[in-house]
Amino acid sequence: MATQASWTQVSGKTACEVSFGADALSVDIDPAAGGSGVHPDPHDLLDGALASCTALTLELYIKRKGFAVQSIKVSVSHSKSPEGVVLKRLLEVEGTLSEEQKASLLRIADMCPIHKTLLGEISILTELSMPLDA
Repeated sequence: MATQASWTQVSGKTACEVSFGADALSVDIDPAAGGSGVHPDPHDLLDGALASCTALTLELYIKRKGFAVQSIKVSVSHSKSPEGVVLKRLLEVEGTLSEEQKASLLRIADMCPIHKTLLGEISILTELSMPLDA
C-alpha cells in the first residue's frame, strides 16, 4: 500500500490530506511556519509511527512471553539539538514485572521496525510526474 499526500491551492489551506489505503487524515505544517496548528505536522506523524510501532512490538512480545501486563502506553516527543533531532520515547507499562522483564521490554522496544529504520541508512528516490497538456 502506498501512502499518498494531496494538497490543492483551491482549498485555501496549508493542510494536505494523507491517505493510507481507505484511511485518511489531515496534516499541516508547524504553526511557526504558518500552519493552522489544528492538525499534526509531519514530525508528529514520525513520532506517531515510532510510538505505535513500539507499542505493537511490545504487545506481541508481552503476549508471546505471557507477561502480566494490562496496558502499554508509548509517548514520543521530539526536539532539535545541535547534533540533529532527538526523539524521546517513554514506555508506561501497567502490570507486574520483574527487573529482568523490564530490561527485556527496553531491549525489545529498540527492535521495533520503525526504530531500526530510523537508525539505519535510508535512501529516498524522488521522481517528478506531470500530466500531459491536453
